[in-house]
Amino acid sequence: MALVAGALLLSSAKAQTPLTAYTDANGFIDVQALTCAQLAGTYQEDADMLAAWYSGWYNGLAKKHFAHITRARSGEHQLIVYCKAHPGVKIIEAIDVLMKTEGK
Repeated sequence: MALVAGALLLSSAKAQTPLTAYTDANGFIDVQALTCAQLAGTYQEDADMLAAWYSGWYNGLAKKHFAHITRARSGEHQLIVYCKAHPGVKIIEAIDVLMKTEGK
């Protein structure tokens, strides 16, 4: 029975894809084109790096120069949960939705 359960878990597990799979010939990633499926399907450390990049980008646009680590981690978690439920949405669109609901 345990062997069958283990086989089912392995068959339902998805392989993670490194962010390097999405780079262009020069090694750049178009962060405006990345989808939720790509974020949800990458390694945790890649998701962490992307979340930090997006946070810096949006904070820079808003002229905010401080980092709130707890809030950033919570925001990353909310983004990944949203992305798992909406894999076809672009990450920047998901962030926009979450920022608008946070403001309410």
